[in-house]
Amino acid sequence: MVVPPWLSVPPPGYGGLEQVVAGLVDALVDRGHAVTLLGAGEAHGTAAEFLPTLDDLQYDRLGESLPELAHLARVNHLLSAADFDLVHDHSTVGPLVAGRREVPTVATVHGNPVGEYGTVLSDTDRGVGLVAISHTQRRLNPRLPWVGTVHNAMETESFPRKSEPSDGPVLWLARFHPDKGPDLAIRACRAAGLPLVLAGKCNEPAERRYYDEVVRPLLGPDVTVVRDADRPAVLRMLIEARCLIMPIQWEEPFGIVMLEAMATGTPVVALDRGAVPELVRPGVTGLVCTHADELPAALQAVTALDPAECVAHVARTFSVERMAAGYEAVYRGFLAAAPDGAAREPARITRT
Repeated sequence: MVVPPWLSVPPPGYGGLEQVVAGLVDALVDRGHAVTLLGAGEAHGTAAEFLPTLDDLQYDRLGESLPELAHLARVNHLLSAADFDLVHDHSTVGPLVAGRREVPTVATVHGNPVGEYGTVLSDTDRGVGLVAISHTQRRLNPRLPWVGTVHNAMETESFPRKSEPSDGPVLWLARFHPDKGPDLAIRACRAAGLPLVLAGKCNEPAERRYYDEVVRPLLGPDVTVVRDADRPAVLRMLIEARCLIMPIQWEEPFGIVMLEAMATGTPVVALDRGAVPELVRPGVTGLVCTHADELPAALQAVTALDPAECVAHVARTFSVERMAAGYEAVYRGFLAAAPDGAAREPARITRT
């Protein structure tokens, strides 16, 4: 299991990808697989054996290309067909370098597979299989070498849960970027007469610039800003929140924050973009709006939804066990259809 070199698994705060991988690794180990996690830094907090490529995490260089490329070059040097049956890569450029490996690779695409990223993915080595995290994501670029679709999931058993709807502030939880619509969140809450907490990742230059130029001028006494919150703070804000607002302005490939919210019993108010319809049950676990001018009314009405329905929906549809079973099916199918034409029976990927 290969992760980018930026964050630990699981992460202390921001890091949806790392939260997903942590749950997947532990679920695969529980299902009898021998899993080795390759990343940067010291030993991570999963049940997998940890194999480091670098002494230190590269979070302060997030957004640069060389740290990830150097990490992946070291990954390739550490892999041997004698030790591993399959590589599952979660890095951005892993599909480009996976062809150099002795071991077959499937790569989960965590971003939007169009534009520049789509160009990179279109050059994926022919022996590498791509896995989508939503049907919406896969439809955006159907010509890529997809070998499966597996919804993200995360461990939520330890999450605190509310038993009654909350009359606390609306919560926006994302990175400060125009695609995430923090400006729309402010305007919608102001129109609804509701307080808002903007809790966002804001440490990359582009994020700081957007915050200073677009978000800061809109702030007022009805908006509280929390930057770069850790996990306990995030869970506390979710429990206190009236709802999570997702006024996204792009085709969100998944949106793990919606699962986090619903797992605590907090419903979602979102615009109908990207994978939102795959995650939220309208009228049950959230309210999905077609236009931004519908958001204020939805924010007022959302407290009529039952927190228990939100929790049950995540447990039933987005469990880590279900995600692990989905990846098991992808692994077996991919290995059986190996490029050399010979069906390959995995030595370690076996259910016990």
